[in-house]
Amino acid sequence: MELRNIQRVYLVGIGGIGMSGLARYFNHLGCMVCGYDKTETPLTDALNAEGMDIIFTDDASLVPAEFNEPNQGTLIIFTPAIPQDSAILNYFKANGFELYKRSQVLGIISKGLFTVAVAGTHGKTTTSSLITHILTEAGKDCTAFLGGIATNYNSNVLYGGSNLVVVEADEYDRSFLTLYPDIAVITSMDADHLDIYGDHGQLTDSFRMFASQIKAGGKLIAKQGLPLNHECATYTIGAEAADAIAHNIRIQNGSFYFDFQNGDTAINGIEMGIPGLHNIENAVAAIQAALYLNVTGNMIKAALASFKGVKRRFEYIVRTEKHVYIDDYAHHPEELKACIASVKKLYPDVKLTTVFQPHLFTRTRDFADGFAEALDMTDELLMLDIYPARELPIDGVDAHTILNRMQLADKHLLSKQEVIKRVQDLQPQLLLTVGAGDIDQLVEPLKQAFGYVE
Repeated sequence: MELRNIQRVYLVGIGGIGMSGLARYFNHLGCMVCGYDKTETPLTDALNAEGMDIIFTDDASLVPAEFNEPNQGTLIIFTPAIPQDSAILNYFKANGFELYKRSQVLGIISKGLFTVAVAGTHGKTTTSSLITHILTEAGKDCTAFLGGIATNYNSNVLYGGSNLVVVEADEYDRSFLTLYPDIAVITSMDADHLDIYGDHGQLTDSFRMFASQIKAGGKLIAKQGLPLNHECATYTIGAEAADAIAHNIRIQNGSFYFDFQNGDTAINGIEMGIPGLHNIENAVAAIQAALYLNVTGNMIKAALASFKGVKRRFEYIVRTEKHVYIDDYAHHPEELKACIASVKKLYPDVKLTTVFQPHLFTRTRDFADGFAEALDMTDELLMLDIYPARELPIDGVDAHTILNRMQLADKHLLSKQEVIKRVQDLQPQLLLTVGAGDIDQLVEPLKQAFGYVE
């Protein structure tokens, strides 16, 4: 499949964050873009408003006639999250279409371009968005495919005119092995997706394969301590030794500041436009990538101060003297620990109420002890039932699998409506919602429960 030949694109699962970015990209190129998703969301509403035709019924008869038969001008993209019994998915299979995953299409787009790819079990969306923002602010006209909505651009895709592309490289289903980057960043390699990989060793091997695919003369940037067995520039925060470090981390007037140092460059007094120790760590990786691309320290410093973050990544929903409400995508124990620790550091003397929705039965089963340990860091927990996503229930695995392992006394299993009612009645001063399922549907109702209505 050659990019220049593509005239029509159909995306099965168009409403996903990665898939929607591809939809926007091909729509921008002038292609006919259509798709299916099971649920109408604000993101699919936005795609419709941008001129894309989307259906929400899994009925192959609703697929436009332009997609009746395979040809060089037609591209069909699917997400592995779509059930294998999907009528539309099987329509394309039965009629001889070649189906491409999102990652394969990113490989087609990035072929021949200077590619910066960011991988990791967590941290990759913010890090890739930080790199994109620094390059954009420095006048380097990059294209970018992000795993979240970058607040500065209100989009998950940027359209550049240069040969430079930034992509978020997804390890799920080994998808990132379709990429051959010039610069690669690996933020983390914690055990995850064990329903795909089987064990942590297989996941580690996959990351090592990704690292081995960097082009000759390319650069690898990796968090200090990752077992990659590849030459790389390491990064970290605090006192630990690495090739690039953030040190002298402090909070001034509610904002995080730090100093950056690698073997050649020192950038002092960097203000982060977003909070969180984990985001300073992400910023160190982004700075190192930007330095490889000849961005100056002053440009980097200015860009980090103006970075507004990514939707659902430590996003302030309410921030007043009376209430603080933060929403985050964290859905792995290590992400939860980092998020809760950052909230506690910012608001050390305020009771933290956390609403958490576990994501996937297998992840809950595999990491129940880690989730319990992370959630014990909060002061009050309002737990929702597991969001199943692509999975069927597993006997004996539910929200109690985590709750029963916790030491925290102030914990409650509630429905979404019960969470809204509790917040409305108790008006917690500090609220955090976390999870990767449909917990985002609670954001506006909880905001209204505090009395903040736009």
